[in-house]
Amino acid sequence: MPMRIATYNIEWFNALFDGENRLAADAAPSGRQGVTRRDQAEALGIVFTALDSDAVMVIEAPDGSIGNGRSTALALEGFAAAFDLRTRKAVTGFLNDTQQEIALLYDPDTLSARHDPIGQPAGKKGSDGAPRFDSAFRWDVDVDSAPEIIRFSKPPLELAVRPRAGPAFRMIGVHLKSKAPHGAQTPEALTRLAIQARRTQLAQCIWLRRRIERHLRAGEPLIVLGDLNDGPGLDEYEKLFGRSAMEIVAGFDGDGDDERLTLHDPHARKAVLQPVGPRQTTARFYIQHENRYLNALLDYVMLSHDLCAHRPRWRIWHPFDDPVCYATPELHAALLAASDHFPVTVDLDF
Repeated sequence: MPMRIATYNIEWFNALFDGENRLAADAAPSGRQGVTRRDQAEALGIVFTALDSDAVMVIEAPDGSIGNGRSTALALEGFAAAFDLRTRKAVTGFLNDTQQEIALLYDPDTLSARHDPIGQPAGKKGSDGAPRFDSAFRWDVDVDSAPEIIRFSKPPLELAVRPRAGPAFRMIGVHLKSKAPHGAQTPEALTRLAIQARRTQLAQCIWLRRRIERHLRAGEPLIVLGDLNDGPGLDEYEKLFGRSAMEIVAGFDGDGDDERLTLHDPHARKAVLQPVGPRQTTARFYIQHENRYLNALLDYVMLSHDLCAHRPRWRIWHPFDDPVCYATPELHAALLAASDHFPVTVDLDF
């Protein structure tokens, strides 16, 4: 039985819902420049219908902050009902205060999924092991012998997934910290903030990687998917730290990688092996001061070695690079209107 798993970062999905978690598909502006809420909502309906996935890890899902009446699950399930999607059940994990949650929208007829966080909670001083993702991790990011306290602004979503047909597996949805030096007013401040942001991001990757290795060493099938906000060769600071966030998370150490402890994604692997030249991308951002678009590989679906036995077939639903997306006018336009990221899917034969 084939199963399709997707990850999709939806830019300011939260802006499409009112305070009662209802889809507001009207003529008001969305969070996307020059796109109305109606246009973005309808575009998303087209994309989700075309994906026809059994599960979609939604990155930047609608707000679910406690105390303001918002519910990520209610918003997503209402969205699914509006477009008659089979991915009509939502599950969330630890919520955050960024208005950008991580949630899984799935088809309850083909699988079940429950939030199943691993690790012990850590106190204010943090832990240097692999504490629960809503806790704190202690790591010396600036090599001054004084460990910093690292937290996830968006704690990864850990799920126990059981397909109706096929093996049970673990799933971790991720949205790592952006490396953008927000707030920099001078070139010196830009450099300082950029280096600090990358240090924090890489500390998050080390924390995440420790959890991944725990599952892999235990022989537990695992999918790690989402937006890592990084990939090989994306900025000039990478040489300072040796490896990109993606390489740390996947466990790419070199030619002698242990396949049992490595996560597999062909787009990620190709980016490492071919650092110069054309590469596939999953996001497209407009750089206003340069009057051009920047394309980047940021979104991944990574599989443990045992899941690779199920004939995985990856696909980036890029409106220009995927021939079917490009040749289907309605889908092509919808992908461009829906988000600045494009979905990534993997098909598995269970």
